[in-house]
Amino acid sequence: MTAIKVTKAAHSTVGEVDLNNIVMGKKFTDHMFVCDYQDGEWKNPRIEPLQLIPTHPAAMALHYGQAIFEGMKATLGKEGTPLLFRPYENAKRLNFSANRMGMPAFPEELFVEALKQFTELEKQWIPTKEGSALYLRPFMYADEPFIGMRAATSYKFMVIASPAGPFFSRKIKLYAEKKYVRAVNGGTGEAKAAGNYAAAIRPTEYAKAKSYDQVLWLDAHDFEYIQEVGTMNIFFKIDGKFITPDLSGSILSGITRMSVIDLLRSKGFEVIEKPIKISEIIEASKNGTLEEAFGTGTAVGIAMIDEIGNNDFTIKLPENNPVSVMVNDTLNAIKLQKEEDPFGWIVEAK
Repeated sequence: MTAIKVTKAAHSTVGEVDLNNIVMGKKFTDHMFVCDYQDGEWKNPRIEPLQLIPTHPAAMALHYGQAIFEGMKATLGKEGTPLLFRPYENAKRLNFSANRMGMPAFPEELFVEALKQFTELEKQWIPTKEGSALYLRPFMYADEPFIGMRAATSYKFMVIASPAGPFFSRKIKLYAEKKYVRAVNGGTGEAKAAGNYAAAIRPTEYAKAKSYDQVLWLDAHDFEYIQEVGTMNIFFKIDGKFITPDLSGSILSGITRMSVIDLLRSKGFEVIEKPIKISEIIEASKNGTLEEAFGTGTAVGIAMIDEIGNNDFTIKLPENNPVSVMVNDTLNAIKLQKEEDPFGWIVEAK
């Protein structure tokens, strides 16, 4: 295992932050992990005080978009040990994204070891309030200064962190978008590429202006097949069975998504991964077989859905969501070591 050099910050700012009342992404911890890709290999892995990073104005990520990221959360276990949730899956997905974007793979063992050491160092930043966690943001970008259309030859892989409270404290409303699209098969939709999210910003603003919380993306050809939500995958419970869009080449393979599928099946529910038409959901709502719907994602956890609609239709979900609540409570309990982890998802950061 490659040794990671650690340089601690002279002063921690954690005492200046109210961890029980905080919004994700505004306050950051004392340190960052950095590793450089040069001459065909990853070099100099290090944890150092959080600081600005010098960037050449011709850095290729700024011009050609070679930038990818992951989202993870760290919690505290029953003995105060920092816990990571399925970090090896994040390492695999980062490299899947890197491959699609023409970027070098990052060693998976170094990815996990870096997260362990980084999270252990920053454990005083992990909130203990229910629904809160330390949000971890591993990311990679091309930092070679060059103007020209090709893969870069130098990159940085970094990890920063931000304490986060609950993302949604209420049920949410989704706007079924029928003008803009998120992704197409063969594109970058199944990679966690920065540009995917840039393209979603304006449609999301439009949805929020209509009093919706996020966009429900539909396919790019007929605007009929459901893909995913702005920051989530999506599940529907229809006539006792759970259905979720299959990973058809334009949908992100969510870590929470795969965990929920395993959890539901372990509880005896049938889970079907298949193409889903929005017309199917409208019909299920009309005939009374649509029982629950929720989104899944690292940042949001499990987000109960209250309504789906646009100018053409409105789907109102049932008020009670017993299985969704069970899934949310079980995942949270596993992440806090309050319940047994039969799946081996939790990795202690020590």
